[in-house]
Amino acid sequence: MKISDILDPADVLVDVRSPNKQQLLQTMAQKAAARLGLQADDIASALQKREELGSTGMGRGVAIPHARLPVVKKPFGMIARLKPPLDFDAIDAQPVDLAFVLLLPAPSESDQLAALALVARTLKAPETLVRLRQAKRASEIYNAIAE
Repeated sequence: MKISDILDPADVLVDVRSPNKQQLLQTMAQKAAARLGLQADDIASALQKREELGSTGMGRGVAIPHARLPVVKKPFGMIARLKPPLDFDAIDAQPVDLAFVLLLPAPSESDQLAALALVARTLKAPETLVRLRQAKRASEIYNAIAE
């Protein structure tokens, strides 16, 4: 599995402004819902419930909000670079400027776990983070993460 299997170039958001984590999740849920033909409230609720279990802010300015939904047929990703960064209750207490929403089918399968592991591994690479933060356009962000 590759990032390009779960992330489409149309699902890259640049310089997203949001006052807080909850509003960011709502905004990204709306955009994901439009792309998938689903209800934004269902996606936002699932993402928020996951956040209530513990922040998906994994440190170094990165968060991977994710949720399982019965109506999702295959892993779906959306990445946003935030401007300015916002508090995400990350494990290192640093603000988040890169958020990758991952929506997974409800039945737990190894492919879905592999998708989450792939995103986390990719977003831990220092060189990838530098390229994501230096990118000027959505296409550059996509190329930085999908290569």
